[in-house]
Amino acid sequence: MKKFIILSLIGVLLGSVFCIDAQAARKSKAKSKISKEFLEETETEINRLTTKIYGHALLSPKDNESLITIKIKLDTQMIEGSAPELAPLYYKTGNILKMREMKKDAIECYQTVLENFPNTAFAPKAKAALLDMGVEIKEPENVNEDNLSDQIQ
Repeated sequence: MKKFIILSLIGVLLGSVFCIDAQAARKSKAKSKISKEFLEETETEINRLTTKIYGHALLSPKDNESLITIKIKLDTQMIEGSAPELAPLYYKTGNILKMREMKKDAIECYQTVLENFPNTAFAPKAKAALLDMGVEIKEPENVNEDNLSDQIQ
Protein backbone atom coordinates (compact mmCIF):
# COMPACT_ATOMS: atom_id res chain seq x y z
CA MET A 1 0.00 0.00 0.00
CA LYS A 2 2.86 2.37 0.83
CA LYS A 3 4.49 1.67 -2.53
CA PHE A 4 1.23 2.47 -4.30
CA ILE A 5 0.88 5.80 -2.48
CA ILE A 6 4.51 6.75 -3.13
CA LEU A 7 4.27 5.83 -6.82
CA SER A 8 1.01 7.77 -7.10
CA LEU A 9 2.61 10.86 -5.56
CA ILE A 10 5.61 10.61 -7.87
CA GLY A 11 3.25 10.31 -10.86
CA VAL A 12 1.29 13.38 -9.77
CA LEU A 13 4.50 15.38 -9.30
CA LEU A 14 5.84 14.42 -12.72
CA GLY A 15 2.51 15.20 -14.34
CA SER A 16 2.37 18.61 -12.72
CA VAL A 17 5.87 19.44 -13.96
CA PHE A 18 4.79 18.81 -17.57
CA CYS A 19 1.59 20.83 -17.08
CA ILE A 20 3.54 23.80 -15.67
CA ASP A 21 5.90 23.71 -18.68
CA ALA A 22 2.99 23.64 -21.12
CA GLN A 23 1.17 26.47 -19.35
CA ALA A 24 4.31 28.59 -19.26
CA ALA A 25 4.86 27.90 -22.94
CA ARG A 26 1.34 28.97 -23.85
CA LYS A 27 1.63 32.22 -21.89
CA SER A 28 5.09 33.18 -23.09
CA LYS A 29 5.02 36.40 -25.08
CA ALA A 30 8.73 37.20 -25.25
CA LYS A 31 10.37 37.26 -28.66
CA SER A 32 13.52 35.28 -29.30
CA LYS A 33 15.67 34.11 -32.14
CA ILE A 34 15.05 30.53 -33.11
CA SER A 35 17.78 28.70 -34.92
CA LYS A 36 17.06 27.68 -38.47
CA GLU A 37 18.53 24.28 -37.64
CA PHE A 38 15.98 23.76 -34.82
CA LEU A 39 13.10 24.66 -37.11
CA GLU A 40 14.29 22.41 -39.95
CA GLU A 41 15.03 19.40 -37.72
CA THR A 42 11.72 19.69 -35.90
CA GLU A 43 9.70 20.14 -39.09
CA THR A 44 11.46 17.19 -40.75
CA GLU A 45 10.68 14.91 -37.81
CA ILE A 46 7.05 16.11 -37.61
CA ASN A 47 6.62 15.48 -41.34
CA ARG A 48 8.15 12.00 -41.00
CA LEU A 49 5.74 11.09 -38.19
CA THR A 50 2.77 12.59 -40.05
CA THR A 51 3.60 10.60 -43.18
CA LYS A 52 3.89 7.43 -41.14
CA ILE A 53 0.52 7.99 -39.47
CA TYR A 54 -1.27 8.84 -42.72
CA GLY A 55 0.24 5.69 -44.20
CA HIS A 56 -1.50 3.78 -41.41
CA ALA A 57 1.82 2.54 -40.09
CA LEU A 58 2.20 1.87 -36.41
CA LEU A 59 4.51 4.15 -34.50
CA SER A 60 7.39 2.42 -32.82
CA PRO A 61 8.38 3.19 -29.24
CA LYS A 62 11.19 5.30 -30.72
CA ASP A 63 8.62 7.27 -32.76
CA ASN A 64 6.52 7.86 -29.65
CA GLU A 65 9.63 9.03 -27.82
CA SER A 66 10.40 11.36 -30.72
CA LEU A 67 6.88 12.81 -30.57
CA ILE A 68 7.18 13.50 -26.85
CA THR A 69 10.63 15.03 -27.39
CA ILE A 70 9.24 17.36 -30.06
CA LYS A 71 6.50 18.57 -27.68
CA ILE A 72 9.02 19.17 -24.90
CA LYS A 73 11.40 21.04 -27.24
CA LEU A 74 8.59 23.25 -28.51
CA ASP A 75 7.43 24.04 -24.97
CA THR A 76 11.00 24.82 -23.94
CA GLN A 77 11.42 27.11 -26.93
CA MET A 78 8.19 28.93 -26.06
CA ILE A 79 9.41 29.49 -22.51
CA GLU A 80 12.58 31.05 -23.90
CA GLY A 81 10.52 33.19 -26.27
CA SER A 82 7.87 32.74 -28.91
CA ALA A 83 8.18 33.36 -32.62
CA PRO A 84 5.62 32.96 -35.42
CA GLU A 85 7.77 30.21 -36.93
CA LEU A 86 6.59 27.93 -34.11
CA ALA A 87 2.91 28.14 -35.09
CA PRO A 88 3.04 25.51 -37.87
CA LEU A 89 5.15 23.21 -35.71
CA TYR A 90 2.68 23.39 -32.82
CA TYR A 91 -0.27 22.93 -35.17
CA LYS A 92 1.24 19.89 -36.91
CA THR A 93 2.30 18.38 -33.58
CA GLY A 94 -1.26 18.87 -32.35
CA ASN A 95 -2.52 17.00 -35.42
CA ILE A 96 -0.22 14.06 -34.75
CA LEU A 97 -1.17 13.96 -31.08
CA LYS A 98 -4.86 14.10 -32.02
CA MET A 99 -4.44 11.17 -34.44
CA ARG A 100 -2.60 9.25 -31.72
CA GLU A 101 -5.57 9.91 -29.41
CA MET A 102 -3.45 11.98 -27.02
CA LYS A 103 -6.27 14.50 -26.67
CA LYS A 104 -4.93 16.50 -23.72
CA ASP A 105 -1.58 17.17 -25.38
CA ALA A 106 -3.23 17.94 -28.72
CA ILE A 107 -5.50 20.49 -27.02
CA GLU A 108 -2.45 22.13 -25.41
CA CYS A 109 -0.76 22.47 -28.81
CA TYR A 110 -3.83 23.97 -30.48
CA GLN A 111 -4.43 26.36 -27.56
CA THR A 112 -0.80 27.46 -27.73
CA VAL A 113 -1.35 28.41 -31.37
CA LEU A 114 -4.52 30.36 -30.52
CA GLU A 115 -3.03 32.19 -27.56
CA ASN A 116 0.44 32.98 -28.91
CA PHE A 117 -0.06 33.16 -32.67
CA PRO A 118 -3.59 34.53 -33.20
CA ASN A 119 -2.62 36.42 -36.36
CA THR A 120 -1.19 33.44 -38.23
CA ALA A 121 -2.97 31.24 -40.75
CA PHE A 122 -2.78 28.39 -38.23
CA ALA A 123 -4.98 30.07 -35.59
CA PRO A 124 -8.29 29.44 -37.43
CA LYS A 125 -7.18 25.87 -38.16
CA ALA A 126 -6.31 25.30 -34.50
CA LYS A 127 -9.66 26.76 -33.46
CA ALA A 128 -11.48 24.46 -35.88
CA ALA A 129 -9.56 21.45 -34.56
CA LEU A 130 -10.47 22.34 -30.98
CA LEU A 131 -14.14 22.76 -31.88
CA ASP A 132 -14.02 19.43 -33.72
CA MET A 133 -12.69 17.84 -30.52
CA GLY A 134 -15.58 19.36 -28.55
CA VAL A 135 -13.46 21.89 -26.69
CA GLU A 136 -15.21 25.10 -25.65
CA ILE A 137 -13.17 28.08 -26.77
CA LYS A 138 -13.30 31.34 -24.86
CA GLU A 139 -12.34 34.32 -26.94
CA PRO A 140 -9.76 36.54 -25.24
CA GLU A 141 -11.08 39.89 -24.12
CA ASN A 142 -9.79 42.91 -25.96
CA VAL A 143 -7.90 44.98 -23.44
CA ASN A 144 -7.88 48.68 -24.20
CA GLU A 145 -7.53 51.75 -22.07
CA ASP A 146 -11.31 52.08 -21.47
CA ASN A 147 -11.63 48.47 -20.29
CA LEU A 148 -8.49 48.81 -18.20
CA SER A 149 -9.72 51.97 -16.44
CA ASP A 150 -13.10 50.29 -15.78
CA GLN A 151 -11.34 47.30 -14.25
CA ILE A 152 -9.22 49.51 -11.99
CA GLN A 153 -12.23 51.39 -10.59
